[in-house]
Amino acid sequence: MPEPLLTLEQVAEYLNVDKFTVYRLLADKELPAFKVGNQWRFKRKMIENWLKKNSNVGRKRSQ
Repeated sequence: MPEPLLTLEQVAEYLNVDKFTVYRLLADKELPAFKVGNQWRFKRKMIENWLKKNSNVGRKRSQ
């Protein structure tokens, strides 16, 4: 069974950000997504991978 797609609002809630932040990330081509008709859709696995790749948690500061 295909994985269910998330809406922009669901991704904003998942990331704990405003939906306009998600729109900015989309405009900057930073967030993986695609359009179905005129609405953005997201695969949860792609968002989770993006979070891992872009997370600062556990990274050491360079000196």
